[in-house]
Amino acid sequence: MAVSIDTVYQRVLALANKEQRGYITPQEFNLFANQAQMEIFEQYFYDIKEFNRVPGNNQEYSDPLSVLYEKIGIFEVLHGTSWMASNMPVLYANYLSIPKQIYKIGTVKVSNNQAELLNTKDWDAARHSPLTRPTEDRPIASISSKGLIVAIGKNNYATPTTISMSISYIKKPAKVQWAYVIVNDKALYNDNISVDFELHPSEETELVYKILKLSGINIKAAEVVQVAQTLEQTQVQQEKQ
Repeated sequence: MAVSIDTVYQRVLALANKEQRGYITPQEFNLFANQAQMEIFEQYFYDIKEFNRVPGNNQEYSDPLSVLYEKIGIFEVLHGTSWMASNMPVLYANYLSIPKQIYKIGTVKVSNNQAELLNTKDWDAARHSPLTRPTEDRPIASISSKGLIVAIGKNNYATPTTISMSISYIKKPAKVQWAYVIVNDKALYNDNISVDFELHPSEETELVYKILKLSGINIKAAEVVQVAQTLEQTQVQQEKQ
């Protein structure tokens, strides 16, 4: 399930009318494509917050929250102890390194017991209070600039090298690339090393409009930007109806 980067590139070139408005190079396109992908991806989480404020519907394929969770589901990942031991090594003071591909941590488990994720203030209070002190059956965790830390006692911490653990998270979309080879001084698409968008197939049109808008700004074609903004706004309004 992906969106073809070549299809998006060809649509952007056609809409930009390269003969009159300026040519969008593969390097420029790749830059704009990755920015557009992240904008769409990050918007999912803002939209979930907004749609949670309004009643949904009972239609299986049109409820906005269900649609959003389906789109985000593409990026949901679950890993166990061995992966954590290899990719989340202990840095210092029992903090685990958080890999760059992790966008948002969902759950952390110790021996199949889900850890309660707390902010730094509540984390310290919970560890020192006899009533809320963590155990292996009731672990707590906290995320900070230092990394991820999981406690199973006041001064006892869980790491994937000492106890069974698992983690679920939302990963960042892979960096896309329209790759090419030069033949007769022309750039020809190379499918073997290109990287498609990881977004849901329904995002193809939105990607085209966003990239077109960014491209129009770059080639200083105000009319291209205006057309792209109009198309994008129409698309957003249709999705939110």
